[in-house]
Amino acid sequence: MLALIQRVTGARVDVDGEAVGRIGPGLLALVGIEPGDGEAQVARMAGRLLGYRVFADDEGRMNRSLADTGGGLLLVSQFTLAADTRSGMRPGFSTAAAPAEAEQVFGRLLAECRARHPGGVETGRFGANMAVSLVNDGPVTFLLRA
Repeated sequence: MLALIQRVTGARVDVDGEAVGRIGPGLLALVGIEPGDGEAQVARMAGRLLGYRVFADDEGRMNRSLADTGGGLLLVSQFTLAADTRSGMRPGFSTAAAPAEAEQVFGRLLAECRARHPGGVETGRFGANMAVSLVNDGPVTFLLRA
């Protein structure tokens, strides 16, 4: 499981011109599910998303997490993140989980984050063509692996 996280002042995801998820200050996480991802990866990634210290403390150092700030989390499933791009000029998707498996694992990640984070967890729509808008704060972007 991979998550490309971006610290944002705000983010939203639209499907067919309608906002289906939006947050103010917090994290946007684009999540790629790989074959074999399961409960261990879900638990580890939920912990990392909520505990990764990317927000400034009183001295301006990245010492505060989403759990510390109470900010929003916008989770967006993105199978292209798990693509194999090591060779050629076209990505391969054999390294991404099949849609049925990915949807189940992504759903478990969403449920786990919602259970652990009262600050609010929003999402897009699995499998839909989504338009994601964000204002990256910093910019601050990290790639996490579970």
